[in-house]
Amino acid sequence: MIRTRYYLLLVVAAFSFLTGCASLRYTENFSFFQMADTQFGFFNENKEFSRETVNFEKAVAEANRLKPAFVIVCGDLVNKPGDMAQINEYNRIARTLDPAIKIYNVSGNHDVENVPTLAAIKLYREHFGPDRYTFRSGNVFGIVLNSSLIKDPSKAPDEAAAQETWVKTALEEGKSSGSRHIIIFMHHPFFLNSADEPNEYFNIDIERRKMYLALFEKYGVTKIFAGHYHRNAGGRSGNIEMVTTGPVGRPLGSDSSGFRIVDVEGGSISHKYFPLDSLPQKLSFGRQK
Repeated sequence: MIRTRYYLLLVVAAFSFLTGCASLRYTENFSFFQMADTQFGFFNENKEFSRETVNFEKAVAEANRLKPAFVIVCGDLVNKPGDMAQINEYNRIARTLDPAIKIYNVSGNHDVENVPTLAAIKLYREHFGPDRYTFRSGNVFGIVLNSSLIKDPSKAPDEAAAQETWVKTALEEGKSSGSRHIIIFMHHPFFLNSADEPNEYFNIDIERRKMYLALFEKYGVTKIFAGHYHRNAGGRSGNIEMVTTGPVGRPLGSDSSGFRIVDVEGGSISHKYFPLDSLPQKLSFGRQK
């Protein structure tokens, strides 16, 4: 009887070990989708949004087929701040994503206005969720920021100051979490190609840019993913790679509508942008693994 119990305990322990190893493999190696600028209404100056509907439905259908660990949409979910038809259409399509695949929303300037106000931020939070938060997926610790408050805090200075204080706490949490990767997700890129490039509409002003990049470098951030540019761009600042991803919605350059597939493999992260009509047949690290 004692021997039988001993063997049963061994079987349970072996099963737990194997299950843990399988979980670890998934934790270490997985893929996620980074999207940006679904921007319902942009194709046709807010008269209607049929083309945005087609594109976002296609993007979500591909996510359901390929099964990434999660999907994150880096801002400008709609084109006209507070437009309920656009907001409802984005949310309707987002709800068709497989419930097993988490979707994370990021606020953009077309969601909370170019110069964000308290009223616009409140409306965003009511319909899309928080505009700053953290999440954990496998060995990634994600930090989501409201970059519009960094770009121009003049109409909501208290919110901007609160976010600046909060992000330091979030970075501390990320550092102590045991995650291999702390990744920042936002709408505006800090820079398009070079950390010392001049200020322009599509980047963050250099004074705040330098402050945040120095802070992120201190805490070991290695990737920042953004949108806003409606084209692909990127560059490096020290150990940090700035990745700017083209739109699910209307392009403004030569890059077609699409999204980025990010592969996390242990201590390394690689990524590639795919047009909506040229997506792979399978992922390197799909959830089925």
